[in-house]
Amino acid sequence: MTTGDLTRTSSTPTTATATHRTRHRRHTKLGGRTAALLTLLALASTTGTAGAVTAPGAAAPAAPARYSHQQLTWQTCTEEATLECATMTAPRDWHHPGRGPDITVAVSRHRATDPARRIGTLLTAAGGPGGQGLLRPADHVRNAPALAASYDIIGFDQRGVGHSTRAVCQTPEEFHSFFSGDFRDDTPADRARVIANSAALAAGCEQRSGGLLPFLTTEQTARDVDLLRALLGERRISYYGPSYATMIGAYYATLFPHRIERMVLDSNIGFDGTWERFQLGQPMSFQRRFEEDFLPWLAARDATYHYGTTPAEAKARWEARRAALREHPIVDGQLTLGPNQLDNGTIQGIYRENNGFTLLATALTALDDWPAADPAARTTARRVFGDYLSPEFLAEYFAVTCSDTPWTRDLSLWAARGTANAARWPLVGARTLAFAAVCASWPTRTAPRVRVTGAGLPPTLMLNSVHDPATYYEAALSAHRALRGSRLVTVTDNGDHGQYPGPNPCVRNAVESYLLTGAAPAADLTCPSPTTS
Repeated sequence: MTTGDLTRTSSTPTTATATHRTRHRRHTKLGGRTAALLTLLALASTTGTAGAVTAPGAAAPAAPARYSHQQLTWQTCTEEATLECATMTAPRDWHHPGRGPDITVAVSRHRATDPARRIGTLLTAAGGPGGQGLLRPADHVRNAPALAASYDIIGFDQRGVGHSTRAVCQTPEEFHSFFSGDFRDDTPADRARVIANSAALAAGCEQRSGGLLPFLTTEQTARDVDLLRALLGERRISYYGPSYATMIGAYYATLFPHRIERMVLDSNIGFDGTWERFQLGQPMSFQRRFEEDFLPWLAARDATYHYGTTPAEAKARWEARRAALREHPIVDGQLTLGPNQLDNGTIQGIYRENNGFTLLATALTALDDWPAADPAARTTARRVFGDYLSPEFLAEYFAVTCSDTPWTRDLSLWAARGTANAARWPLVGARTLAFAAVCASWPTRTAPRVRVTGAGLPPTLMLNSVHDPATYYEAALSAHRALRGSRLVTVTDNGDHGQYPGPNPCVRNAVESYLLTGAAPAADLTCPSPTTS
């Protein structure tokens, strides 16, 4: 799961805090964990069934005039006065546009602030799947003024989320039940309970979403993007997408390569393979980020957070706190904070060092003695451990990840993988069965496969840090090889999810030089993480 795009500000880092970790060690320890990861991914490649392959440039039937001739009516966005918003109508199924009710897609724009220097249109999208992108252009206006001067910046809530036609899967009570208990519990009864909850989530999606589920896919979203391009009156567009939005961009560029002017993919999903294969790598990458980045950072600040002076001490204390929450969860009003909530908050907190690490560490200090904890720390803890995902996010997340590509449906295999992952990489590995069982129970067929090759594209730019927990570097390398002609900017000594716009001048220069002049790096590029104080 790429939850770094839960909020509008998650892809807009500010100056990074000081770090006491050994940077050389962080970069060179990829090898051992990578070998274990490759073993898992090789196993994944032998399971599941192959879906139909959509060739590059393959087109759905031409959109009827009621879609292609519609006019977008722009007005000030109610939630962001610097943007204009409109509603676009699209077919529910691009392959059969006459079947079923239409859907609506909420779109936004910010016009170039310097019309004399205007280059064209830059379309942005949100990650997740499940993130909302409607208001994202405002972030670029604030944090990338050079782009805002030269581009009309466009955003949208992709089909299934936000102000667009949405899926419905769970009530809030069912959502909290899904994350209740302890995913590390592994008795037959525990497994049966987890599988039942996952099957109920999948069934609830089918029952409550009015036939929408089969059409909430990346391939359908890519076709929405091209309709939006046409309605904007652009022959070609440029594109920036972080996290899951890298997959939207890669699919769009594969289906419509002649419509791409320039494209930046930031923190990359393994869009060359299946969701199953990609997600099998995440337990390793989140554990790596936790143990090799966050715990050393926390230990270096023992005087502030009192969690131990070594990473081993900090980990032991975190595990002790988790065990205590298993026996005695904290209940405060509507907040129930048990071991899964500790995992969730930790997962979310390690996406970005700046702010994320500090918020997580502050929240941890409130857990030792909740009634006596500093009120500000308790408020932070409620935010960190109580605001993880949402029923709306999970609806889109599972609709896309379960429908885009094939999944193994053998629950005994997933139970065994869950046991192994929980033992080796428990932070995310413990939830393996819960999440995979949703897709194993998914009621709809797999969408047409899109095979990303880079054929017909101009040079494109990819960004990735070496310790990104959600979109791990090994997957980015594989996607980079598939997307021929791409240039990969590797950010070393860093694990942040989402690299642009941010404090790294090397990354910023590479992105803005490319988007503003069309000059891509001549070859792959390495950008060290800047040392800050």
